[in-house]
Amino acid sequence: MADTVETDVNGGAAASANPDLRWYIVHAYSGMEKAVERNITERIARSGMQSKFGRILVPSEEVVEMRNGVRRTTDRRLFPGYVFVEMVMEDDTWHLVKHTSKVTGFVGGAKNRPAPISEEEIRKIVDQMQEGTEKPRHKVEFMVGELIRVKEGPFADFNGSVEEVNYEKNRLRVSVTIFGRATPVELEFSQVEKT
Repeated sequence: MADTVETDVNGGAAASANPDLRWYIVHAYSGMEKAVERNITERIARSGMQSKFGRILVPSEEVVEMRNGVRRTTDRRLFPGYVFVEMVMEDDTWHLVKHTSKVTGFVGGAKNRPAPISEEEIRKIVDQMQEGTEKPRHKVEFMVGELIRVKEGPFADFNGSVEEVNYEKNRLRVSVTIFGRATPVELEFSQVEKT
């Protein structure tokens, strides 16, 4: 999944070849992060400024969701509306990125001199992305003790308390009160909703 998230504009050349490269956050139209990544990459290639750019990152993670009873894995942006660009900050590189289609500007710093973010912050983001790729998160997360409402099946419209969560099987054990007694019931994620 990393190759769809990170683009190296130097075609695999060592990004650390230029010691002046720093990471900057670019604000993009929400939902257009991948388009911005493509547009910036194309503009860099056309302008011949590959030596002033490193990697372009659109942080995302895999999320497991249930839709119509079918388990699907989808990509979810960790920072919707933001693209991380490794670059040398000069007037020409600033203009190239700032005037790219679907980019609204840089985040932080002065109006025409944005502040870079640290290498440590980028490392944390990359680690978070890889953690999501290795072990996809569920879109809906349930906590033991949380109150839910059953929305389908024989216990529809009953309220209950989550006793156990099994993410591998997409199932919950819920304590539902029936005739004044707490009764444990096994349900699928799709059969319940948070109250």
